Amino acid sequence: MAPSSRRARRRTRAPPPPSSRSSPASPCSPNPSRAKPNPASPCSPNPAGPNPPQPGGPQPGGPLPAQPGQAAQWQHYDPWTSAPSPDAPRKAPRRRGLAGAVLIALIAGCLGGGIGAYLEHERAGEGSAIHLPQAPAEDEPRDPDSVAGIAASALPGVVTIHVSGGTEQATGTGFVLDKQGHILTNNHVVEPAGAGGDISVTFSGGEVADAKVVGRDSGYDLAVIKVEGVSGLHPLPLGNSDSVRVGDPVVAIGAPYDLAGTVTSGIISAKERPITAGGEQGDGSDISYVDALQTDAPINPGNSGGPLVDSKGRVIGINSAIRAADDGSGVDGGQGGSIGLGFAIPINQGKRVAEELINTGKATHPVIGVTLDMEYTGDGARVHTRGAGGPPVNPGGPGDKAGIEAGDVITEVDGVRVHSGQELIVKIRSHRPGDRLRLTLHRDGGERTVELTLGSAGGGG
Repeated sequence: MAPSSRRARRRTRAPPPPSSRSSPASPCSPNPSRAKPNPASPCSPNPAGPNPPQPGGPQPGGPLPAQPGQAAQWQHYDPWTSAPSPDAPRKAPRRRGLAGAVLIALIAGCLGGGIGAYLEHERAGEGSAIHLPQAPAEDEPRDPDSVAGIAASALPGVVTIHVSGGTEQATGTGFVLDKQGHILTNNHVVEPAGAGGDISVTFSGGEVADAKVVGRDSGYDLAVIKVEGVSGLHPLPLGNSDSVRVGDPVVAIGAPYDLAGTVTSGIISAKERPITAGGEQGDGSDISYVDALQTDAPINPGNSGGPLVDSKGRVIGINSAIRAADDGSGVDGGQGGSIGLGFAIPINQGKRVAEELINTGKATHPVIGVTLDMEYTGDGARVHTRGAGGPPVNPGGPGDKAGIEAGDVITEVDGVRVHSGQELIVKIRSHRPGDRLRLTLHRDGGERTVELTLGSAGGGG
């Protein structure tokens, strides 16, 4: 069975998460205090002198008690010593002068250290300017084939699309096709607008314009809208999806979760991946069948309709669907984020359908003229055995002319295996009416190969 994937359309615009703001820490200003030294003068009591010590006073050789406010006095006068005789050497005053000089030096050192520490703390508290080294601003252009170079060339041609209709809103992406204002996007992006909804387009420069649907097709999941009166349009160049190889680098541009101008990069991780998307209508009328390019470039809801570009900035695919890890049962049917499995409609198919939608308003679908049994559980795609809204094989159709019969099981298209009816439709839709195909089918235990020319059937929105 072909894997089904969720469309990468953003159905509702989620409000931005509340910002969390922390209060800056207030700098603390230190309040240093200076301790005032209380020096004690050395003394040498002279018990042999005319003034012996009195009872209760200081004893000879003991420390002198310091009195407040008398530091200067003690440097010049000692009441416990006798006055020296005129003939005695005057050594005591010299010792006192030396002690005073040392004391002054100590006081000055303490004051200087205290003031320095105080000023340092003040500077820290005031948040003194700190200059960190930094490279100068550069305005050098990036290589054109770098991600930055590709983004610079492609972003002007990418638009964000907002759609409203009834009770539903949607956000998607598109890209400019020509100077006339045609924009290619997914059908499921503009589908909520219906016949009377509103579609607005926001360009990369911020300009906003109303748009109208030119044509859309649910089977291909493609739509073309058009803006009027917008100057300076930047059409994106189209590449060739047949030239893409697995491992080629790619860049996806879009508005995931309404974040316009988001650029992601990765590689082509697989080609010709048969996927189906849609099915919300219940009758299958909105199911799209895509032989998709698979990429690991992150694609999320809102990327739908945006370009997948190659290393030369050329569009090679239209981002359309993602494989999500959850079951999509969140609020508003929310889809899970990227897990590295995104799918894009090849631009060769997108170009053909876009041209038809612009020129005629509708797209044609290639057909082989048979009715498939979509409930068949075996390997391959079985042609219905009985009428189911029509004959198993349309008389005169491509299948009838090629010899296909009711009950035949088709197993290959041009040598590529198909395992279900969905995969067969995907392979056929990847071609255009008039192309010739070679089908391998099983009948009554045998295998045969037939060739046919694809017919055409009108598509619808």
